[in-house]
Amino acid sequence: MVQRLVTDGDLTISWPDGVRERYGDATGTPVHLRITDAGLMKRLMQNPELALGEGYMEGGLTVDDDDLTGFLRLISRNVRKNGSGRFSAAAAGARTGLRRIAQHNPLSVAKRNVEVHYDLPTELYKLFLDQNLQYTCGYFREPDMDIDAAQIAKMDHIGKKLLIEPGMRVLDIGSGWGGLSIHLAKTFGAQVTGVTLSKEQLAEAERRAEAAGVADKTDFRLMDYRHLDGTFDRVVVVGMMEHVGQPQYPVFMNQISKVLAPDGVALVHTIGRTTPPGQTSPFIHKYIFPGGYIPAMSEVMSVVEKTDLLPTDIEVWRDHYIRTMQAWKALFEEHVDTVREMFDDRFVRMWRYYLTASEMSFSELGLVIFQFQLAHNQHAVPTNREYLYP
Repeated sequence: MVQRLVTDGDLTISWPDGVRERYGDATGTPVHLRITDAGLMKRLMQNPELALGEGYMEGGLTVDDDDLTGFLRLISRNVRKNGSGRFSAAAAGARTGLRRIAQHNPLSVAKRNVEVHYDLPTELYKLFLDQNLQYTCGYFREPDMDIDAAQIAKMDHIGKKLLIEPGMRVLDIGSGWGGLSIHLAKTFGAQVTGVTLSKEQLAEAERRAEAAGVADKTDFRLMDYRHLDGTFDRVVVVGMMEHVGQPQYPVFMNQISKVLAPDGVALVHTIGRTTPPGQTSPFIHKYIFPGGYIPAMSEVMSVVEKTDLLPTDIEVWRDHYIRTMQAWKALFEEHVDTVREMFDDRFVRMWRYYLTASEMSFSELGLVIFQFQLAHNQHAVPTNREYLYP
């Protein structure tokens, strides 16, 4: 299986029985993988993608010099060239066939999925995110920007795309720790309502709004987007559509249409795949984002077409999430001893694998950021992009 998969690069594997084999064409930086858990072998045959992550997390699979990035880059490039093999393809096909079940996301399930990831202590996220706790892609408008500047640039770009004027009612679906809502209130003068399913995020958002002096301009609520009512001049969704689940896309888009004013503007910022519709990584689904799914553009637009919303702008960001992930990884490793004290070594290895695999998904496997600007009225926004760059 490995011989068929790895034709490029220089990979050496030390197997549990002591056998040592070399794979690839001996080009590039050598990578040495060691598998010491014999029980991992069967799991690698049945579901390689899940078993790789679990093996690293559990310690039965290691990489010399802990070069996880080099190993996952080598594997990703070979998967892109040669495919993942019949065993992995069979597992992926089964996940695709069952994704309506896996992504079924009623309120009770949605709350439980959120709690798995976002109700972890906020102190963890403060260790590796920017000062505004933006857990989404930064916008590196200038090549020398750090992560703090890139996240501010992202929020400014979104505010301009929404054409916000002082006093406008803005709805932030999936408001997280409140960074974007607070920025839109403080910088653009908006009256922002933010909704989240995480109690931990809600408490932090309210605290941060008070500290920023915009508590009177922000209203954070613990509620599901499906229960929203009222009308808003602007609707923004950043990094939340990935958690909706593909079967719920019609409900999601119809709800945006319902609460958006007739002359309003909405912006949906989401990770997207440049490949056809697929399935979520089994490791990410099991340990990081249960119920999550990265949409193809066709899956988004085929739903938008059935609403009374129309696309007024579609923008694709490419390298920005690679730089964002690299910044998060660097800060995570800088504070890794603190993370280990908060949790344990297994958690550290799980998150290191998650962050590294996510970086490879953007740098090697075709993930990007889509920004969909939507409106009821095609004249709600200017007919060119000059308004974004005054």
